[in-house]
Amino acid sequence: MRFAIVIPVLCAAAFAGTMTALAETPLAREDVQRVLSFGPWPPAPTVDPGNRVSGNPAAIELGRQLFFDARLSRVGYIACVTCHQPDRAWGDGKARAHGLADVDRNTPMLANLRLPRWFGWSGASDSLWMASLRPILDSRELDSTPAHVRHVYVRDPDLACWYRRAFGRTADDPRDNDTTVLVNSGKALAAFQETLVTGRTPFDDYRDALARGDRLAAAKYPDSAVRGLMIFIGRGNCVLCHSGPNFSNAEFHSTGIGHFTARGRADGGRFEGIEAVTTNAFNLLSKFNDDALRANATHTRNVVLAPRNWGEFRTPSLRNVAVTAPYMHNGGLATLRDVLQHYSELDEERLHADGEKLLRALKLSDAETEDLLAFLNALTDKHGADRPRPVPLSVDCDATF
Repeated sequence: MRFAIVIPVLCAAAFAGTMTALAETPLAREDVQRVLSFGPWPPAPTVDPGNRVSGNPAAIELGRQLFFDARLSRVGYIACVTCHQPDRAWGDGKARAHGLADVDRNTPMLANLRLPRWFGWSGASDSLWMASLRPILDSRELDSTPAHVRHVYVRDPDLACWYRRAFGRTADDPRDNDTTVLVNSGKALAAFQETLVTGRTPFDDYRDALARGDRLAAAKYPDSAVRGLMIFIGRGNCVLCHSGPNFSNAEFHSTGIGHFTARGRADGGRFEGIEAVTTNAFNLLSKFNDDALRANATHTRNVVLAPRNWGEFRTPSLRNVAVTAPYMHNGGLATLRDVLQHYSELDEERLHADGEKLLRALKLSDAETEDLLAFLNALTDKHGADRPRPVPLSVDCDATF
């Protein structure tokens, strides 16, 4: 009888605690709808129409091998993984990237790359495969050439085999020139990077609990994170730029961060990016786009360069943001607390006068800062910074021919 009495009492106490927690952080109907707009997660896989090997298992494996292969670089010791490290959430933890030389910008996290329509801090690429070519050719990064990339396949029969599986003919086929082999390599790299998707987070569990009306499951989400979320979608208006399931509108904004690099050069951001993408020989308007109708090139065809684009940078995703320090396009803010302080004390005079001003100083209290940090930390998946290294396909390439 003692147990029959104690158990209902404990259950009643737990239920009362749950209801108290819910009462402390009530959500209005419109708030719930805003929260639901951040999901579901993960997104359904999609195929890039401009990349004929998008989703192709052989191309994914070829791209994985190329990603970790330093032979792509001119010097033989720089690879994509030099800056995009699995155990650092596909970043490098440095303020600014460094390949063969210093790069002006922070290394962006590689994840959820099926979602944007522009790539890089300035949007200098209009496809993932074009973005994959840029560091291969950049003299500060891999500093390679089309001929050098092609020769890598000649020296490695297994790599050449995966190329043949992915593209249907060999890398030394006389019908293809060096540039075609380079572009195909970029498309294989893109196919691999498309598989890098961040996992589910405590926030996703909370969001889905709200979606199905499960108040008990929703109550497991920390009150501080709920309060931070309310600031995020409320008076902070962070959702204006950090929207949708990936917590990014993938567009370009001025954030009050300085435009000058360590070398004293002004970084024009989106202004330079538009010039770069519209004049690049590998953009979606080129013959290398596998979408014969160029329907995927509408945004490139119609983009307009304007003075307001100077100093704008692409809004990054906030998924796994707690493990991808340092922050901003120049890596100038070391911690999330520094980022919140920047927006709390924002010098509005540093924002663009040309065009609309989206930002205002938030003037956060200490308690509000802690709540926002709790919310942002809840956007971290179970792996945190330590991503599992992708494993190769179990089937031997030669065994399939």
